[in-house]
Formats: sequence, structure tokens, C-alpha cells
Amino acid sequence: MPKFQFAEPRALGPVAVAAPRRVVGPRSWRSADPGFRAAMAACSFSLLVTAILIFWELLSQSKLSLHQFGFRFFAGMNWDPVSGDFGALPFIYGTLVSSLIALVVAVPLALGSALFITELCPKRLKGTVSFLLELLAAIPSVIYGLWGIFVLSPLLRQYAETWLETYFGWTGLFEGPPFGIGMFAAGMILAIMIIPIIGSVAREVVLAVPMSQREGVLALGATRWEAVCLAVLRNARTGILGAVILGLGRALGETMAVTMVIGNTPQVSKSLLAPGYSLASVIANEFSEATGDLYLSALFEIGLVLFLITLIVNGLARVLVWSVTRGMPARANV
Repeated sequence: MPKFQFAEPRALGPVAVAAPRRVVGPRSWRSADPGFRAAMAACSFSLLVTAILIFWELLSQSKLSLHQFGFRFFAGMNWDPVSGDFGALPFIYGTLVSSLIALVVAVPLALGSALFITELCPKRLKGTVSFLLELLAAIPSVIYGLWGIFVLSPLLRQYAETWLETYFGWTGLFEGPPFGIGMFAAGMILAIMIIPIIGSVAREVVLAVPMSQREGVLALGATRWEAVCLAVLRNARTGILGAVILGLGRALGETMAVTMVIGNTPQVSKSLLAPGYSLASVIANEFSEATGDLYLSALFEIGLVLFLITLIVNGLARVLVWSVTRGMPARANV
């Protein structure tokens, strides 16, 4: 019979309990733990180093433009590579307008889909609807651009933009010929692209709201709609705002799809049907054709502006989402 060795009994009150021996792995396992910690720290530190190197490269390559134009670069309306006069205001304007159009269209749809999946959708359909929502995020942006050219633009030109011009042209926001290509078309493409981002993050934020909040409101006699408004949306509003800002960050930095449908015209126009330009589009279109040092430096400065904007927007979104979720896991039944 094998002999088992136990430690000396240790008294815990009136009962003596045998304390088991501590099981310790081989010496090689113990020595590998500091190495594993150092490797993981190096991986995390490499991300920070990469971001710093990107920022430093953009800043160093933009020095000529920064010295030449200063703040006038951001307020200038003219973009003339021949004469060496560069102003980024048309690109900043086109980026902001197309992104705001995308938010106006995408936020209600994304929030509605997130609430449907978490609160109203039957269990047998939750997996399918969630998969379809996340599938939109996996489609390459160039596919969205092609779909926008051959499908969305003709539909906008024949129906949506004509209707908007007829009934809302007096506002000045929808005047001019309906080309189907312009800032409105770019905003619609961006709306479709950011729906899965806002919807997925909003779904996780809604799931982080304790079930006791819903049950308490329902126990007081509230309807399902009142429970969603009072218990869910009120407690998750900060995280939902973070999801919206996260979608805005994606819209600000989108390149290919916007380039294919925005019209690529450096102008500031009140009408949303007019063609425009964005910060990412001008870099994609003109970087390979830039010849002079000042021209290249101006494009690098546009990249620097876009990098800082997206960094600030995404950082703010992460903070807002974290303030609601606090690392809480999603419910297991979804």
C-alpha cells in the first residue's frame, strides 16, 4: 500500500484540520514566469512605441508646411499645388459634414438594433441578428465604395436627392443638380459602415446594465418600453455616447469608400448635394502625384491633423464606454 504523508494537524477552533502540502511546479516553470511577464510588457510597450513613431514621422515631415503657413493652413480655402498655396479648410469641412450626416442616419438604426437584440429579440434569432450586424463590419471599404457607385448613387440621384431638393431645397441644404455623388452620398456610405460599430458597442453597454434595474421598473408596473427608457437607456447613456463617438472616429478616418463617392472637389458648399473632399481622400488621391517638398509636407500635415483627431475621438469614446461597463462581462444568455 502506498504511504501518504500529511502535514501536522493545525487547530482551527475545536476541530483539528490537516493542512495540505503546497504543490509547487518544477523549477523551470517558476523561472519562466518573469520571462513571460517581460514578454507581455514588451508587446504592450511596442504598441505605444509604434504610435509615438507614427506621430513623430508625421510631425517631422510636416515641419516645412507648418513653418510656411502656420495656422493659416487650417483656415485657407485654396489648394493649388502649382502655385504652392495650400489650405486644408475644404477637406476639414468635407470630413466633418460627411461624418455628421453618417451619425444622423446611423445612430437611430444602430441603437434600435442593439435594443432589439438585447431586450426584444427571441432567443432563437439573437445569434443570427447579431451575426448579421457584425458581418457589416467585416466587409472591405472598397466593396462599400463599389456598391455606392453602382447601386447607392443611382438610387440617390433618382429618388432621394430629387425628393429632398423638391421639398427641402428652400433650406439651401439640398439645392443644385442631384448628381448622386457628393457629401450626402459619402455620409450615407459612412452611415452603413459605422452601424455595426455603434450597434455592437451599444449592445455590450446595454448588457452591462444590471438585470435588477429592469426588474425593479417592471415590478413597479412599467411597460416594456418604459423599462427600456427608464432603466436601460438612462443607465447606459454615457456608454452609448461613447459608442457614438467611437463610430465618429471610424467615419473621420475612412478613406476608400468616401473617395469613390464624395466627388473629390476641394470646395466649401452649403448644399449637401454638392461634391466635396475629405482629409483621408486627399491623401489617398494626391500623395503619389505630389512632387515638390512643400506639397508633400502639406499632405503630411493633413495626415497629422487626421491622426490627432482620430486619437482624441477614440480615446474619449473608450473612456465613456469604460465609465459604464467597468469591465463587466456580458450576460450569458445573449
